[in-house]
Formats: sequence, structure tokens, C-alpha cells
Amino acid sequence: YGDIGTQGATGWTTPHLDKMAAEGMRFTNFYSAQPVCSASRAGLLTGCYPNRIGISGALFPHNEVGLNSKETTIAEMLKEKGYKTGIFGKWHLGHHKEFLPLQHGFDEYVGLPYSNDMWPIGVDGKRREGEKWDAYPDLPLIEGNETVEYITTLEGQDKLTTLYTEKAVDFINRNSDHPFFVYVPHSMGHIPLGVSDKFRGKSEQGFYGDVMMEIDWSVGEIEKALQANGVAENTVFIFTTDNGPWLNFGNHGGSAGGLREGKTTSWEGGQRVPFIIKWPAGTPAGMICNKLGCAVDLLPSFA
Repeated sequence: YGDIGTQGATGWTTPHLDKMAAEGMRFTNFYSAQPVCSASRAGLLTGCYPNRIGISGALFPHNEVGLNSKETTIAEMLKEKGYKTGIFGKWHLGHHKEFLPLQHGFDEYVGLPYSNDMWPIGVDGKRREGEKWDAYPDLPLIEGNETVEYITTLEGQDKLTTLYTEKAVDFINRNSDHPFFVYVPHSMGHIPLGVSDKFRGKSEQGFYGDVMMEIDWSVGEIEKALQANGVAENTVFIFTTDNGPWLNFGNHGGSAGGLREGKTTSWEGGQRVPFIIKWPAGTPAGMICNKLGCAVDLLPSFA
């Protein structure tokens, strides 16, 4: 909640998000569907309370389950109306082929199937030993339904934010003459943190601040693509996140902005998250909404 400039971030700047808030509407009481990755994303994409559809925590590489094919996602709903649909980033709703995005309404997918710490590498960059870690494969980077490479080092994650952004911009450039839905769930700032050279060492705070500045850059690049293609006026552009900060990781975990606790708890710090919506054709600029909102509201609102 406290990771963006308009909500008190210190040690780094988020000029693109601050501009987005000034030109759009910022919600101060918006909640993720749950305070943990998979369940939160299930709620966002289906408009259902995640426990009701059997996803109540975070899925791991050894899990055999995923999002049920009978559930309707935002992508499936919009695809029926002629929208082009793409996801570039972290999926985390089942890594087996039957559960991947292309089977849930997306035309294109590039990203990780689950969290970027679900691999045999420790935050020190060394391979973790023991039977538990033997069950973790190297991180698969998937395009469509196929793994195109495995990420095997901490440095390999430095490219992810830029990669997802470039894929999203390319998707917009190719599909701006159609209605389109692009979903960009960044792997960062989940630990282990990765950041490109263009932002490494740029913040006063340190590594997490660098990561946030690159995420802010990503927002700016997507906004530029909308402008360049002449579709910014009537595109609903939303920024939010899936849960609060992972406080176990100190200054690598983010800030709840003074709210109590963080990720995996149902205190305010676990589920109250940033939410900015910019839609020049439909949303007044510079508005702050203090009413309650939740990620499960997105699908019915888009409908």
C-alpha cells in the first residue's frame, strides 16, 4: 500500500504512477481478493471469492491442480466480444498445460507459471540442498504453452520486468485496431528481487526501490504505447497488486504504508492494496475514492 509516491513511498520515486493517479482515480480502500498470490489472482480474473473455486493459498510446482476450466475469466468474457487478449508476466493458477492462460481465454502468453522464488536457488544465489529442494525445478519461462528457457541464476531474473513490458507494448502495437485486453502481472517486487541495469542502484532506498522504479517505468512505457496508437482516451488502464508486503524480507519486502501487518494475513496491511484507474473517456481526473472496492469487482464492472 505504501510503495507508490502518492501513498507515501520514501527512498524512491514513481513519477508515472503519480501522474496516472493525478489524471485518473485513486482508491484508498481497495482490497485484493486474498493476501496471497494464487488465490488473489483467481479472485481478480474470475470475479469469484477464491475459496469458493478451490484456490485458497499459493500453488507450488508439485501441485497438480489449477484454475478449473468451468470458471469464466475476464479474458474469456472479453474474447467472446471480439477482444484480443494477452498476458505477460506471472500466472500462478496452475502450471500444467490444461491450466495455462491459453486454455483460459488468452491469445498470447509469455511469463513464469508461478512465483519466482519457487526454484532451488536461495536468495544468496546458491543452490539449496536437501530433499525438499530437489522437488523444485529451475524456473521455466513459458511462451504460449511451451517452455522456451529455464532461468537458473539470480541474474537471469533481472530481465523479467523489461521483458514483460516489451511484450505488452508489442501486443498493444499489433492489436490497437481491435478491442484488446492486456494483463501484465509483474513477477517483481516478489523476492528474489531482480532489476535491469538501467535501474540498478538508482534509488536511495536500495534494491527494492530500484525494482519499484522499474515497475513505474513499465507503467510509463505502456501509457506511451496507448498514446502512440491513439487509443489512450478510451482505454481503461488499471494499476493494482495482489497482496501486501512480505514483511519477513525486511527492506526487500515493500511497505504497507503504516497499515498493520502484511502478506498472508487478513489485517489491513495484508489485503489493502494500491488501486489506480485511468480512463479519460469515462473517469474524472484527479479523483480520490474512499469507498470500498475489491479485485472481485473487476470482472462484473468490465461486463
